[in-house]
Amino acid sequence: MITFYEDRNFGGRSYDCSSDCSDLSSYLSHCYSCRVHSGCFMLYDRPNYMGNQYFVKRGEYPDCMSMGMSDWFRSCRMIPMVNSLTVGSYRMRIYERENFGGQMMKMMDGSLPLMTDDCDSFMDRYRWSNCMSCHAMDGHWLMYEQPHYRGRMRYFWPGEYRSFDGMKFMSMRRIMDSWY
Repeated sequence: MITFYEDRNFGGRSYDCSSDCSDLSSYLSHCYSCRVHSGCFMLYDRPNYMGNQYFVKRGEYPDCMSMGMSDWFRSCRMIPMVNSLTVGSYRMRIYERENFGGQMMKMMDGSLPLMTDDCDSFMDRYRWSNCMSCHAMDGHWLMYEQPHYRGRMRYFWPGEYRSFDGMKFMSMRRIMDSWY
């Protein structure tokens, strides 16, 4: 569950949310701080899960501007917990070009090239300058524009992502159930 507050430092009116919300302005006139009581969420600076994305886990976030936001929280998506004890609960294929083009990541799980762990730099590990498409087979993932989990991020759940709308990613990590 997450509680949103109209003002910085948890001031003003509040709204408790335990699921996806496409438009927080339906409940608050603006939203500058939040407390995550349980679970993990992606926050967006535009309605309908659009715009820049910000990952939050259990904790307090007294000022959205300190998170790098240029405006206030507009929508949120709850990230479902994945049981990491299940075999194959985190699997992703990454490609250096759009539409699954170019080289595919070379880590092996059986006979398939699969991504099964975090990668703080595609350049250091694979000699790739970036990643431009992926197939998330299992688990939930965050990709970052810069190495070492920095810069703008994007959330990926199971599915095929042929293009990242002009974004290029240079690092990625799994969203682990221990974060909940």
